[in-house]
Amino acid sequence: QRQLVESGGGLVQAGDSLRLSCAASGRTFYGMSWFRQAPGKEREIAAAISWSGADTYYADSVKGRFTISRDNAKNSMYLQMNSLKPEDTAVYYCAARAGYVTRRSSAYNYWGQGTQVTVSS
Repeated sequence: QRQLVESGGGLVQAGDSLRLSCAASGRTFYGMSWFRQAPGKEREIAAAISWSGADTYYADSVKGRFTISRDNAKNSMYLQMNSLKPEDTAVYYCAARAGYVTRRSSAYNYWGQGTQVTVSS
């Protein structure tokens, strides 16, 4: 069943920005994160956020360019992506869990279907 739905992906030029959204339903997700998977590569974490937003994590490759946030009143999470690079091209997945936020992909048992982000040079 689909309890996480991503949106906001698209085709952009290097240097452009995109804002991804994840709409959650069905339960309370304390830990939420964004993972991405590029062609030929394994899934990797891009960013993660705790319930209050006080605890955040960013992969070194996106730090300073991406900002993760959430609006619990709307059951939504966002990823603002600025200064996009071709290396950011991937399918971006929303992931969530009932427990505290973690960097481990195996700890997340709720996943969205993904949204494609393509950055051309």
